[in-house]
Amino acid sequence: MPQVQERAPELQLEEHRRELTGYCYRMLGSTFEAEDALQETMLRAWKSFERFEGRAALKSWLYRIATNVCLDMIAGRERRARPMELSGEGTPQGDLNVLPEVTWIEPVPDARVLLEDGDPAALVEARDTLRLALVAALQHLPARQRAVLILREVLRWQATEVAELLDTSVASVNSALQRARASIEASGAAVTDAAPVIDAEQRALLDRYLVAFESYDVDSLVALLHEDATLSMPPYDLWLRGHAHIAEWLLGRGAECRGSRLVPIEANGSPGFGQYRPSGPGGRHEPWALVVLEISGGRVTGINSFLDTARLFPLFGLPQHPDDLVVA
Repeated sequence: MPQVQERAPELQLEEHRRELTGYCYRMLGSTFEAEDALQETMLRAWKSFERFEGRAALKSWLYRIATNVCLDMIAGRERRARPMELSGEGTPQGDLNVLPEVTWIEPVPDARVLLEDGDPAALVEARDTLRLALVAALQHLPARQRAVLILREVLRWQATEVAELLDTSVASVNSALQRARASIEASGAAVTDAAPVIDAEQRALLDRYLVAFESYDVDSLVALLHEDATLSMPPYDLWLRGHAHIAEWLLGRGAECRGSRLVPIEANGSPGFGQYRPSGPGGRHEPWALVVLEISGGRVTGINSFLDTARLFPLFGLPQHPDDLVVA
């Protein structure tokens, strides 16, 4: 029988924190709900640890608990989404309707869900499965299909393992996986879409983006965007597409971002920035947006500006003012 109690239970459970957080995040689409699910999972595991006795692998046991917690949380609630899934393409003069926090897919810090070491190829794959578009597409799936797809396609579990975890048959798992794959492929956010590797070329692109935005050189900024790039700003439901609309927004209703400062962050396997906007003429910079960029083919294809800085900046370790940032 495996000797599972050689180390303190809390240490054994803690080893799985990041991967379980990532699993819960993909299931729920919310960083804060994922943290709640993780805490409930750890609490249930702690209370039951003495009865566990190594009858199954600790990891499988924890995933069973986490799956049940997530399924309970998903039941009876509306799915989270991105602005482009809720309404048609807008215009720079469109209405700015604020929708509740529970409406939106939320960004997650890479540091909370990605392992720092291990196989580089596996890390690239893990980053890919955190993309905002994919996490949003997962929310369209029925809860158990969602669990099957994540366990099989993201975590690479065997069908027999998933069947045991969900107390079902291998045939049911394979059927659910087939339906889930079809739904994800129809959404255009296939699991196999490779996330861009942050290499020298991409870093140069990010440097140019930062310089263009901080100098508010809109022409240079727009030149870095794909022609069909999108701009979204949760909790507003308005979203824009294309150079003309994005430039018009930046020079019009978004012009108060002139003079902003950007601090690099990493979220959802993608690069981004904490944006601090001047509070007024000569005023101190204040948190304005947590920006997650989508990049493909050497161009920015999506600018996702999350305006809930009161919750997101502390989550990403960003201070209230950029001058207070501690550089390691």
